[in-house]
Amino acid sequence: MTFRLASAALGCALAVFSATAADTPPAISATDLAAKLSTLQQDGASYVRLRLEVKQPPGTTKTALQIQIKQRRTRNATEVVYQVLWPKERKGEGILLRKIGDRPATGSYFLPPDTVRTIEMKEPLFGSDLTCEDVIENFFAWEHQAIVGTEVVDRVNCHILESKPGKGQRFSSASVRTWVDTRRIVPLRVENYSASGEVLRRIDSTKVATDDEHRHIPANLSVRGRRQDSVTELDGSRIVHGVAYTDRDFTPEALKELTTPKAASK
Repeated sequence: MTFRLASAALGCALAVFSATAADTPPAISATDLAAKLSTLQQDGASYVRLRLEVKQPPGTTKTALQIQIKQRRTRNATEVVYQVLWPKERKGEGILLRKIGDRPATGSYFLPPDTVRTIEMKEPLFGSDLTCEDVIENFFAWEHQAIVGTEVVDRVNCHILESKPGKGQRFSSASVRTWVDTRRIVPLRVENYSASGEVLRRIDSTKVATDDEHRHIPANLSVRGRRQDSVTELDGSRIVHGVAYTDRDFTPEALKELTTPKAASK
């Protein structure tokens, strides 16, 4: 998804550069662009805090959650834990997602005090317009990548990168298109398509920020799915890289423990 969100496409400082429609995107091949974006997703161990709001209908908040994310993202594996910090009645609710190599992603859901069940990747993330699949899959690493055009998004001239899974790469969408600001190497829009060309989901970056490693990332996101009366907004408050985790931190048993990494709490 992943837009690295939800993986965690989140930071706290304002962006220091803004391109305009008059700017011409640097020449770059689809392979190189996808590789750069994929590398940015594979950013090691990090900790994220964000606010997730589901508005149904848009403008009316149905769900508002404060969430912490623990994650390890490398070339060969992605492991992510989402845990609700607030409101009190949902505190401790958690989701664990894991994808190792080319194997299908797996997931577990924890409902306090002691309910743990397996979840499907097509399930919504905490009832939002995002799916679990959106935030665990790195489609920039898919076999087929092509630049299919350019378009201005928020006054920025973007390359449109189309990603399609190869043999053995399973995903519910037939293709994903990403509008990329190639100067800052940051996605400004992502759309998932069905085999018939229907837009299944659209994710817009509403704010670009710099993270703790001075890289540009989408900080705030707006997500719309098939429901016309629903929108999900994600507001990132902080991201910290270089966090120390153990393998146990990414197990169903660890979902029952609502802890903050020491390095992230400083």
